[in-house]
Order: sequence, then structure tokens, then C-alpha cells
Amino acid sequence: MSIGFFIVGGVIFAFYMFFTIWNIFYSGKKQIEENYPNIAKKK
Repeated sequence: MSIGFFIVGGVIFAFYMFFTIWNIFYSGKKQIEENYPNIAKKK
């Protein structure tokens, strides 16, 4: 049973890390768009 807790905890931690990193990049991108609207986007 303890290995099950370890696996479930690892999955929850992986989701937490993914969404934390995604939130950092998304917030940074949104802040640039709001504060510097005239900067051309790289495409």
C-alpha cells in the first residue's frame, strides 16, 4: 500500500509542477502583452 501512496503522490506532484511552470510562462507572456502592446510578436 505504501508504494501506491508514493505513486499517487508522484502523479499529483507532477501535475503540480507542470501547471506551476505553465502558469509562470503564461503570466509572463500575458504581462508582456499588457505592458508592451506595440512590440511585434515573433512569428
